[in-house]
Amino acid sequence: MAEYNRKIIADTAPRRAAALVCAGALVVGALAALYYAHLGLTLSHYDARAHLVVARRVVDSLTPGWRQLGGVWLPLPHVINLPVVQWDWAFRTGAASAAISIAALAAGLTAYAHYVVRRTGSSAAAAAAAALVLLNPNVLYLQSTPMTEPLLFGLSFLALVTVDGWVRTPDAVRRRRAGAAIAALALTRYEGWAVAGALIALAAVSVDLGADTGAGARQPAARWRGRLALAPYLLGAIAAFLLLSWGSTGQWFVSSGFFTPDNPARHNVRLVVLSVVISTSDLGGAVLLLAGTAGAIARVVAGRRSRAALLPLALYAAAALPLSAFYSGHPHRVRYMIPLVVASGALAAFAVASLPRRWRTAGAAMLVALAFWQRPPLQSDAPMVTEAQWETPYRHGREAVSRYLEQSYDGTPILASMGSLGHYMQEAASSGLRLSDFLHEGNGDLWKAATTRPFDHVRWVLIEERAEGGDELAARARADANFLTGFERVAEGGGMALYRRSIADLAISN
Repeated sequence: MAEYNRKIIADTAPRRAAALVCAGALVVGALAALYYAHLGLTLSHYDARAHLVVARRVVDSLTPGWRQLGGVWLPLPHVINLPVVQWDWAFRTGAASAAISIAALAAGLTAYAHYVVRRTGSSAAAAAAAALVLLNPNVLYLQSTPMTEPLLFGLSFLALVTVDGWVRTPDAVRRRRAGAAIAALALTRYEGWAVAGALIALAAVSVDLGADTGAGARQPAARWRGRLALAPYLLGAIAAFLLLSWGSTGQWFVSSGFFTPDNPARHNVRLVVLSVVISTSDLGGAVLLLAGTAGAIARVVAGRRSRAALLPLALYAAAALPLSAFYSGHPHRVRYMIPLVVASGALAAFAVASLPRRWRTAGAAMLVALAFWQRPPLQSDAPMVTEAQWETPYRHGREAVSRYLEQSYDGTPILASMGSLGHYMQEAASSGLRLSDFLHEGNGDLWKAATTRPFDHVRWVLIEERAEGGDELAARARADANFLTGFERVAEGGGMALYRRSIADLAISN
């Protein structure tokens, strides 16, 4: 009877901890989203608006269809958001997409809390990890927006938990479950490729497929195929994306043309590593990073007994993206290091779990309190909140263009680069414009023809002249003095300029 009671308690504790974390994450996440919406920050980051545009343009476009998913961003976040952003209110406000972000992170934290309690027996460790991740001001802000990072965090936790399940019980059902999570992770953000790859590698050296005797010992290739059974899911997801990219853009992988390589750390390994470490510290604080490091060391020590204990270390593989991006000269973006803050908060659970049982609750409370003292949850000058607002003055400047369009737009296509002005196209919805009012790169041959000689195809041209040195249309106008012949500049603001075919030329052409 005593053994039966212990089993009941052991099965109940993870579920109870997971339920409490789920409820807490949903409530806190929703309240934070309302707070940032009240401040007008839900869509302050230009990528938040651009993600809504990519999802909506599959239906709302001059040339609707799957090709509108494009080949730069991975498609899963936009596929998930596709149904909700067809609702005009959801597209203008981003509220429904923010709700998806809240749910995604809450689901991931719930799964991770269950995993931590089951593997360590410590509910305090699970609660501390959830609090350290969710209540970091940078994470809390991101989960209040339509950005894709919250889905990355949630799926990273889900992939870790399901891979751990397969490693410990390698049957077909758990393999398919883990494979699906890995594929979803790989179709969300590029950091997911590194995290999924690390999980697969660690799983390969951890999974127990039975004794290496008999026929299995004589067939090492077959045994390694079993150990790498999750790899096809990752490779299949990447292959599917490459096919989508080729079908959408004519390129297998779009690796250039969307940023100017102006990072001072370009091609300098030491500066790149230093910038990643410093930014991670700025985002998370020294206490969180030290706790995460202690937890990672605890997992390495535990890995001597069971290699499956090493699986959480895969979360740190997300560092591959900022390291490679900054080395290539990509502008410094603090949000690229937020996955490392999440990894540190998650690994901190094992630092707490390594304490003597009677000290765990107090240790967890002290750790969370110190982390909050360094980085308050609603810190107004948190690096991510600050970075999200850097474009706000330009957004206000673009209102002059919107006012002109409200008064004078005639319903004919506006030639504009979505790669540079996708965020403005979302803003323009408040002025009554639809995405199908814009002629952009996703319109294929229509775009190619219009950018060769705009006068023959459109009455309006919208150009980004400032960001990244200007967009493709700005470059063409600088290179060809006749590119805008027949157009007059009618409005400008926020680095953007609107051109309209001159009234005299319109009369002649008609």
